Amino acid sequence: MHRIPDPPAEVAPIAASLRSRAPELGIRMARRIRAEVTYYGSEGGVAFDELSASCQRNADLVFRHLAGDRGSDMTPALDTGRERARRGDPLADLLHAYRVGSEFLWTELAAEARVAEGITTDIFVALAAWWVCEGLAAAASDAYREETSELVLQRERERSAMVEALFTGMLTDRTTLWGAADMLGLPTGGPYLVVAAEVPAPGREALPAIEARLLAEQLRSAWRLLPDLQIGVVAVQQPGAEETALRVLGRSPDSRVGVSPPYRALQDTPRALRLARVALAGVRGRPAGLARFDDSPAALLVASAPDEAARIARAVFEDVLELPATERDRLLETLECWFTAAGSTAGAAERLYCHRNTVRYRLHRLEELTGRSLRDPRAVADLAVALHALPLLSLEQR
Repeated sequence: MHRIPDPPAEVAPIAASLRSRAPELGIRMARRIRAEVTYYGSEGGVAFDELSASCQRNADLVFRHLAGDRGSDMTPALDTGRERARRGDPLADLLHAYRVGSEFLWTELAAEARVAEGITTDIFVALAAWWVCEGLAAAASDAYREETSELVLQRERERSAMVEALFTGMLTDRTTLWGAADMLGLPTGGPYLVVAAEVPAPGREALPAIEARLLAEQLRSAWRLLPDLQIGVVAVQQPGAEETALRVLGRSPDSRVGVSPPYRALQDTPRALRLARVALAGVRGRPAGLARFDDSPAALLVASAPDEAARIARAVFEDVLELPATERDRLLETLECWFTAAGSTAGAAERLYCHRNTVRYRLHRLEELTGRSLRDPRAVADLAVALHALPLLSLEQR
């Protein structure tokens, strides 16, 4: 707690006289502050009755201590600092008000000291100036900053709980969702993206300062840190916003990141999180990378029934998964490129930077190992589902 220094005993009679005038001095001080500090210039900032009451308390505190009351403390200034922080009043205006009030009290003290006997005016005014300017203002400033820090922590706790409720599906009522969007600084309508990033260690962010980095690109977002993931929802309403978000996310070269497809309604956030997790599974095992969820029917089917999809992947690719890692990955990459090229051998070869005969050989090898022909539509469907489900398998299972 801040303590006021002991004043010279000679000033006690003057202080007692001034203390008896504290109500009148407080009102005059409030008028001076209102005239000189813009924020306090109208009822919209701080009501005059509230301002004058605060000034009276502070004036009484100063004169009471100078009169010899050693039990006085900084409580009025501390209370003022905390209250102004809770209301969101600017700290600079609060300190300006204290400077104006301090000057006013200083003037009153100097006027009384000039006609008093046995008191050195310079010493008295120096003491009064130190106490009034430094003591009260410093106490109020410290209390303001402490309260602001606590308010920030409280808002962050509330915000984190709201993000958790959004991701777990606890918010379903339209009004509640609008309130959540307002608290999180998100628009009430999409599209949105959900991001899931694998953390390097519990308690450490995978995407440090990501909210600020996105905001610098005019993209609003809300984030939650879990033991294994950093998850977030990003609003991508403006043209090109989705591409911008992906570009910002891609600037984290040491992170593995999964991104959901765009969705329109906030109540669909839990489903989008599941899709982002599926996308993230596709880059596990790599040092880093960013993967977007493929919203094709096969991918959606995999996301809706991950356990069954994983079982299908094991059954279809059982013999492929037993191959040495290099050969296994080469064959699966070839199949993926073949699907991406819409079944074109030439298109797959172009993506793989190899001859089309090499692609044909690898595909034929896959047909042998899986027992499924790429000329059979039903077999192609099996392979598509199994390929989408592969990221769901752990490295040990592979």
